[in-house]
Amino acid sequence: MVLLGPIFVACAQDYPNRPVRVVVPTAAGGSSDLLGRMIAQRLRERLGQPVVVDNRPGAGQMIGADHVARSAADGYTIIFLGGTYTTSAAIQPKLPFDPLNDLTGVAMAGEGPFMLVVHPSLPVKTVKELIALAKARPGQLNFASAGSGSITHLVTEFFAATAKIKMTHVPYKSGSPAATDLAGGHVEMMIGSMPLVLHHARAQRVRALAVTSTKRSALTPELPTVGEAALPGFKASQWWGALAPAKTPRDIVARLNAEINRILTTEEFKSHLALEGAEPVLMSPEAFSATVKNEITNWRKIVKDLNIKP
Repeated sequence: MVLLGPIFVACAQDYPNRPVRVVVPTAAGGSSDLLGRMIAQRLRERLGQPVVVDNRPGAGQMIGADHVARSAADGYTIIFLGGTYTTSAAIQPKLPFDPLNDLTGVAMAGEGPFMLVVHPSLPVKTVKELIALAKARPGQLNFASAGSGSITHLVTEFFAATAKIKMTHVPYKSGSPAATDLAGGHVEMMIGSMPLVLHHARAQRVRALAVTSTKRSALTPELPTVGEAALPGFKASQWWGALAPAKTPRDIVARLNAEINRILTTEEFKSHLALEGAEPVLMSPEAFSATVKNEITNWRKIVKDLNIKP
């Protein structure tokens, strides 16, 4: 028993001595994939070992998360994901792992707002006008999302509940076809990620009404926040970060946290986050774990209170 401490420390100090795998629970090309690959590339340089990205999409990030939760807790398998992890964990009643306790925080990477947009044919130019129209036509306005249980789905349900309006959900397989159908006039409204809907707004294929953060976005300073425009205190954001199997040694988690936080401070990473309308967030592993758990708990309450089904 006396030897366990020194052996453990020696193993941790030797980390890493082989390739590290970063699981991305989404398809290639999305924001989680692009940001995860950038972090993997820079980690490779900082750790001195290959860092391989492994895309495992499906079930609202739960397939990849389950895989990592079942992986060895040795620091050689981590997951880079987005906020949909928390909403999927909240809305899916039966999961093969415990999303609250089987993964632990490593580092948050960044956070940014969503954008509330409507089709130009809708006779509204402000959030208040949209709410008034929805109240006049209960259930008649359709909103698109990136899928049932996605963060864009639950954020829009939260918006509707806060505004005391009823709309009809139209889920898509991802955000891109949802935004395309909105631009084509097949649905009336969407709360989507900024890079996904902003180019449609600038091309005047959709009309942007507000952002969901507590302060205006540097990408669209002319747009009010939802809180400013109609619903004081309203806030919803998208974020990205890294998690590891729950029993990963603390000093290994601390090493990964320190290296990722250094990457976040580089101008290269800041510029890539800016394209997402987001900013880097440096956070301790403990703080990020608490953030993820709080979000899951809060979304579960919203899902229950609003009787939202997957």
